Amino acid sequence: MNRTPHGTPSSAAEAQEGARRALAAFGPEARARLLASLARRFGDLGLAEDSLQDAFVQALRTWPKTGVPAAPAAWLMTTARRRALDAVRREGVLAQKLAQLRIEEERAPLTSSGADPAEAALSRSAGPLADDRLVLFFTCAHPALRPEDRVALTLRFVAGLTTEEVAHALLVPTTTMQQRIVRAKKRIRTLGIPFTTPPPAEIRPRLHGVLRVVYLLYAEGYARSTGDTHVRDDLTADAIRLARVLHRSLPTAGEVTGLLGLLLLTEARRPARISAGGVPIPLARQDRERWDAALIAEGIGCAEAAAASAEAGTYAIQAAIAAVHAEAPSAEATDWRQIAVLYRMLEAHEPGPVVRLGRAVALGRAHGAEEGLRRLDALASDPALARFRPFHIARAITLEELGDAEAAARAYRRALSLSGNDAEDEFLTAALD
Repeated sequence: MNRTPHGTPSSAAEAQEGARRALAAFGPEARARLLASLARRFGDLGLAEDSLQDAFVQALRTWPKTGVPAAPAAWLMTTARRRALDAVRREGVLAQKLAQLRIEEERAPLTSSGADPAEAALSRSAGPLADDRLVLFFTCAHPALRPEDRVALTLRFVAGLTTEEVAHALLVPTTTMQQRIVRAKKRIRTLGIPFTTPPPAEIRPRLHGVLRVVYLLYAEGYARSTGDTHVRDDLTADAIRLARVLHRSLPTAGEVTGLLGLLLLTEARRPARISAGGVPIPLARQDRERWDAALIAEGIGCAEAAAASAEAGTYAIQAAIAAVHAEAPSAEATDWRQIAVLYRMLEAHEPGPVVRLGRAVALGRAHGAEEGLRRLDALASDPALARFRPFHIARAITLEELGDAEAAARAYRRALSLSGNDAEDEFLTAALD
């Protein structure tokens, strides 16, 4: 039986639990930061992922015996880097790369504070993208990768979502998503795509893909695809932080401003979105007095600036939609006709199933439930929406308004049969009751 220096089995169990808690404190953002640093250093996302996973496993073996280090992140980075170097040594074709990494290690050893001077130097040279993960965002948005692979890869490894969460965000089966991620990792390595700041001329062409990842990261935190709670505040806060970094780096980019405005206006509703029991509250029933007035003011300012930009597009229009909701004193006073027009404009930029669903709902609110149901039923054959829980919830609510309780119950049951978080399940069960 393993024993701690105190010599008792209970203290060994406590030490093991302490190590687990310390590692659990590394959420998706912290893990993604370590992964980003390793990927930038070694130029191989697969190697970085494997090395970091090995470091976490080693920590579970070592920390219960030695204690949790004063700088856990530095310990994990050092261990992962050594694992990666060992892997590089085993590949003779990378001998030149190993020599370069050796030089870097000798010139810049790990400091007593736990900071890695080589990584600090990389950050200082990052140009307008001062955030390690944003550099990796732009790397994964490289034009040599397929558009669908870029977003999948970035959400999985840079944003820290699970494969299942990425599949939900992109409305595809999990097996399809696994294949995309493997394919993208191989292509990055085969082509030798560098994990460095792209030249200034290449930042704007890659920007839309980066913005989409930040948007989808927020969306997963706003309404979780799985789990026992409806929201993940760590993901929404991380997405807003990244949007702010992008806005500071590219203040004249209208779509960056639009995305920031959209996220701020959506986040402003956070205090009123969840009941005391953790169940989601629909927009129409929220107490608007609880909305964050400061975030609304800042978000509307961003939305107006984005709308005035020559680059106004997908996120500027979505920010405008969020601003209409934010400015309405009540759900009944919402200008749904204006929202429907904005969705028509949005569909011209992004003709996807979720946008079509939003337009159908807006038209139903503007012109009556019968029109809304007609529009929703016209989308029923879309396979992506058939797997999309909000589509069936929208149909159920519309059918309820039309007095067709039996059909509404069928739609609610269909929504319950699809994957979602436990809090949503509770809301749907209550609606059925």
